[in-house]
Amino acid sequence: MKKITFYSLMTLAVLGFMSVNSYAQVVEDFKTSSTTQTGKEYPMVNSEGRVRVQISAPEAKFVQIDIGAVKYDLVQDENGVWTGESAPQDEGFHYYQLNIDGASVPDPASLYYYGASRWGSGIEIPAHDQDFYALKNVPHGQVREVYYYSETNNTMRHCFIYTPPGYETNLTQRYPVLYLQHGGGENEYGWPSQGRTGLIMDNLIAEGKANPFIIVMDNGSWTMERPRQRTAQERPAPGESWPPRNWAEGFMNTLIKDIIPMVDKSFRTLADGRHRAMAGLSMGGMQTKAITLANPDVFSHVGIFSGGTITVEDVQNTPGFRDNNKLVFISFGSRELENRRPGFGGDPREETEKLKESGMNAHFYVSPDTAHEWQSWRRSLYQFAPLLFKD
Repeated sequence: MKKITFYSLMTLAVLGFMSVNSYAQVVEDFKTSSTTQTGKEYPMVNSEGRVRVQISAPEAKFVQIDIGAVKYDLVQDENGVWTGESAPQDEGFHYYQLNIDGASVPDPASLYYYGASRWGSGIEIPAHDQDFYALKNVPHGQVREVYYYSETNNTMRHCFIYTPPGYETNLTQRYPVLYLQHGGGENEYGWPSQGRTGLIMDNLIAEGKANPFIIVMDNGSWTMERPRQRTAQERPAPGESWPPRNWAEGFMNTLIKDIIPMVDKSFRTLADGRHRAMAGLSMGGMQTKAITLANPDVFSHVGIFSGGTITVEDVQNTPGFRDNNKLVFISFGSRELENRRPGFGGDPREETEKLKESGMNAHFYVSPDTAHEWQSWRRSLYQFAPLLFKD
């Protein structure tokens, strides 16, 4: 009888894995992704939402695709080209990297996006409702790249500003403003690029579902100060809340003292709290809560996407908020709500319902079959925007 060696067993295992995972269970209808660089074939996506990548790395020992915090092995051919795919992914946009011999690197065939605190690869999984952010033959606004000086930070800063269709032609009209913030590990590129903000607004305005308004997308990133030697009395108590106290003050000062005055001076805005809104996703939603509660006369419309909620107690402890506020909008992906950790604050749906019962204009939205990801936040903006500036 032929002797079965360790290496032959490993070969059979690999072939079996390839057969089960790469062929029998994979629908072979892959198409080049909309986020693939022009002229490239890979990365690709199939009808199941699997992502297939390919890279030439003849000297590599192993290559993986790293997406959704899971790594999937690629298979090398005789020419040193590695190919493989992920498990099915949720609809919408996802960051990913390649792992080559332990080093995480961007896919050289993908377009690049800023997320997870670095520039890297991204992939678009076609969604059943992608029509609301599709590029259509409708009047389009502009997403402008704006540089300005911040006296608060003594430095030049950078943001993107969306102006709606007709801004350049009707020079007498003035517009409300939404200040829209990104999440942790992202920056001002997130909403105009991954979020498809301009296309969402163009389509809503063309369909008569939203009033035209300006959107400012700035960089709200923050870092903790360098720790210094503390005495025992100064050390944080066990169980101290996160983020730390006053964590949002840096960006709040920049927003109130630099960004808003710059926008009101440079653009045709309706420069009062009744016509000013703030919203954000995840970290940006937490900033939105902290900043709007601290400045109830500056913002009258509030949107928090996957970033907590505003409670009746928050309102009761903030003089002027109830009188000045016209809208509180809270949203989450359905899978976020399903997987909420015990003790992680009150139920946001219940808290929003209490706000509504107290007489405030409060709305709660759940994005179906999505988690803490861009499809949840695109849908949130699509639901939020029509509610703004209705007066």
